[in-house]
Amino acid sequence: MDEHEAVVRSLTRVAAPPLLPELRLHLADEPFAAWEAVAGERTEDVPPPFWAFPWAGGQALGRHVLDHPGLVAGRRVLDLASGSGMVAVCAALAGAGHVTACDVDPLAATAVRLNAALNGARVDVLCADVLASRAPVRADVILAGDVCYDPDLAEVMTAFLRAQRRHGVDVLVGDPHRPYLPGGLTVLARYDVPGTGHLEERAVTPASVLRL
Repeated sequence: MDEHEAVVRSLTRVAAPPLLPELRLHLADEPFAAWEAVAGERTEDVPPPFWAFPWAGGQALGRHVLDHPGLVAGRRVLDLASGSGMVAVCAALAGAGHVTACDVDPLAATAVRLNAALNGARVDVLCADVLASRAPVRADVILAGDVCYDPDLAEVMTAFLRAQRRHGVDVLVGDPHRPYLPGGLTVLARYDVPGTGHLEERAVTPASVLRL
């Protein structure tokens, strides 16, 4: 067991996201304690452990993909800012031809591998920042859950997704309608995601699946 796997396992327990009871993921119970544990005594910027939680937009997106497998079946899928890999796992289980989970956090990359194995899902992992490129990605579908929580990131993310859409890539976004969600999106479905009190300060969070 390497260092990253040890961290992921020490901070989480195996549980099912409320909207995706068929999945099993390594999930943390409380965000602040998890963040402090990841940061430790380091003083440099340490990314929050987004990978340790089933965010509402991602749950909605994963649910929609599982319930509408035709969106990904036989297609190349990129799960952008994958976090736990929850959406990537859903795409694989829905019959995607090839799934890549992409995240900049090495701990997220490890969490994706562990969670894919837990669910018997075949998911490749890319630990890299792809947002700076406007070149076409090697995917037919991009799935992006909860990527508009920060104004600066939302701007860069939207530019990247719009560029990929111009290249013919189908783009689906899952989001609880945060303030930085861009306009011009078509709502495909709405979900009430339970069990979000520790993340969103409300027991049930409405979230939508939208197409760019």
